[in-house]
Amino acid sequence: MNNNATSYAVEVEDLTVAYDMKPVLWDIDLKIPKGKLMAVVGPNGAGKTTLIKAMLGLLTPVSGAVHFTNESEDLRAFKNRIGYVPQSGSVDWDFPATVQDVVLMGCYGKLGWVKRPRKADMALAQQMLKKVGMLEYATRQISQLSGGQQQRVFLARALVQEADVYFMDEPFKGVDAQTEKAIVLLLKELKENGKTVVVVHHDLQTVADYFDWVTLINLCVVASGPVNEVFHEENLKKTYRSTGGLLRSVV
Repeated sequence: MNNNATSYAVEVEDLTVAYDMKPVLWDIDLKIPKGKLMAVVGPNGAGKTTLIKAMLGLLTPVSGAVHFTNESEDLRAFKNRIGYVPQSGSVDWDFPATVQDVVLMGCYGKLGWVKRPRKADMALAQQMLKKVGMLEYATRQISQLSGGQQQRVFLARALVQEADVYFMDEPFKGVDAQTEKAIVLLLKELKENGKTVVVVHHDLQTVADYFDWVTLINLCVVASGPVNEVFHEENLKKTYRSTGGLLRSVV
């Protein structure tokens, strides 16, 4: 571990994850500085979502460790300071809950599941719904919303956690241009407020515009660092292998 660990929001050390004995991530070492807006990019099947889930403790690695803020804080000590927006396709949108109910779920890490939300929690939920442009839908069933609207609601749920580190798994997938623009503004606002945001992202064309840090992976980490230093054709060829011709038009 780096002795200057307090300058990093997350440190991943020697992380290996396997499904049915087949490695999906291999010997991942990764340091994510505090206050960065980081994209995780790579081809389909590269392990991007697996990396996010392993860092969140949703998957048990074969080996390795994940530390938050410094070496003394593991996930259990830090979990109430983490926000998570899963892939929209992994959510049961038929679950009988209103928009406001879903957003208030973000408060349960602080409240516990037994206590009822307080007036302050209700006010915060409404504030975040307004921030994502969904306040007028507060009493609507989540299943009645469009894909872009549902994604905005899950962003609001993450925002009420008032976390230090946010993980988002393809938040732009299936949303319209207006929603994508709104999400980008929110992500940049989080960064400006000193938050660390880790985003699984698939659109290479927008990496340089949206992010200041990038990690390229394909089973292992190919490169990780400032976008203007590591997001170039040589690293992209290593990550995407045979797609170099296409990548020249991207970078």
